[in-house]
Amino acid sequence: MNIPFIDLKAQYGRLKPEIDAGIERVLEHGRFILGPEVGEFEAALAAHVGVAHVVSCANGTDALTLALMGENIGPGDAVFIPGFTFTATAETVLMVGAEPVFVDVDGENFLIDHADLERRIAAVKAAGSLTPRAVIPVDLFGLPADYEALAKISEAHDLFLLADAAQSMGAQYRGRAVGALAPATVSSFFPAKPLGCYGDGGALFSDDAARAALWRSLRGHGTGDAKYDVVRIGMNSRLDTLQAAVLLAKLPGFAAEIKAREKVAQYYDQHLPAVAVRPGRMAGSDSAWAQYTIQVADRDSLAAALREDGIPTAIHYPRPLHLQPAYLRYGDGPGSLPVSEKLAAHVLSLPMHPDMDEATSRLICEAIARHL
Repeated sequence: MNIPFIDLKAQYGRLKPEIDAGIERVLEHGRFILGPEVGEFEAALAAHVGVAHVVSCANGTDALTLALMGENIGPGDAVFIPGFTFTATAETVLMVGAEPVFVDVDGENFLIDHADLERRIAAVKAAGSLTPRAVIPVDLFGLPADYEALAKISEAHDLFLLADAAQSMGAQYRGRAVGALAPATVSSFFPAKPLGCYGDGGALFSDDAARAALWRSLRGHGTGDAKYDVVRIGMNSRLDTLQAAVLLAKLPGFAAEIKAREKVAQYYDQHLPAVAVRPGRMAGSDSAWAQYTIQVADRDSLAAALREDGIPTAIHYPRPLHLQPAYLRYGDGPGSLPVSEKLAAHVLSLPMHPDMDEATSRLICEAIARHL
């Protein structure tokens, strides 16, 4: 067997005429930076999500940074983030001069633990050296966080609620689409994401016109109404027109792809052996299934055996952030986030993409059953 972990080639085969035509249009008009496709994509994605404003940028990491810059979050400020996630969520906090405060996650759905978040907020307030300013829940592996509960916590403590939806574009929470669930949301269009381009790309989402206007200024060197009218310190973070053309071609069929991912996830749910712990679902929410991540006792042995069978897997993530060398000074060491530490030792992500057929899903489940 030679099963792809994510099959972008198959997706391109389905969408080749639309993608090729979009790229050809950009090559013909030659407006490679902020060409017309960028605005078209922003408007189309805003309509798809049901939000007033989408501001595209160069990548998901920049989107996080721009959102924090827009709130003037910086030195002396504390930003609460889950300890079990990708490094971008933490590094952007440090890039603006603020300090990350790591919070444990739920052991079933991998999302930020509300009780531990409350404890960490109380501890920061009691210590008095930092000002609590923001919380960034991460929709890990595609499942939206509980934004109603998080909104209550954020309002109670006067925190900026920033949704990190880098992995959850296309998901739903209580009948509303990701992108419209928080005052500000960011996402990524890295090729492996549910909605991905053919390079780097990102976006910010909001219903607040003033906030969106500020983001547009910040992404373009902090300029005002005129190109050389610099009104604030910004950065250079624009979505390439070619990438916008690719995303425009993919967007019409995106909802169908999310349904196809759900079908693969349901097959896994029903056919994996009982000793493989399935990812938890949340009532009223639908995942985008960026990853289908199980928990097994001997993760490394299973991964090695599957690799011998030609079945790729991935570990998202082998070490929680508070134990990463770059972040040791900001955490409380081993044992401080027990759930995150346990997950890092046992999680294993299986092949997941919208073009995976049932025969392939069956082969994967049968192989896992043989080796567990």
